[in-house]
Amino acid sequence: MKANKARDTKPELAVRKILWSAGIRGYRINWKKAPGTPDICFPGKRIAIFVNGCFWHRCPKCAASLPKTNAAFWKKKFELNVARDKAKIKALKKLDWLTLTVWECEIKKSHAEVLKRVTNLLVQRVKS
Repeated sequence: MKANKARDTKPELAVRKILWSAGIRGYRINWKKAPGTPDICFPGKRIAIFVNGCFWHRCPKCAASLPKTNAAFWKKKFELNVARDKAKIKALKKLDWLTLTVWECEIKKSHAEVLKRVTNLLVQRVKS
């Protein structure tokens, strides 16, 4: 598991490329001042975006299978990952942040849809 990157993963780089290509700037990467250190963060707008890999964060759409060896370990590991993700979002919402989780499979499926979801969140914050 040491080889698995915590930041600058392929899905994160893809989302940042989508935002950059659309002219969306002003975000911070892994901003430590926000609870949970979001992958992409708009501090002034209080918007946090988490880019999750389907396997490690247990995407509800993909239903990834558990590894066959040491299944109990992996089950617990994945449950802790999911619980940590929920706690991060809860902490941010408590501070009036808007959050968005972008799944790896969504990025592969449609860059336009990911851009639309981020843009909608940015517009929503401007209106409020």
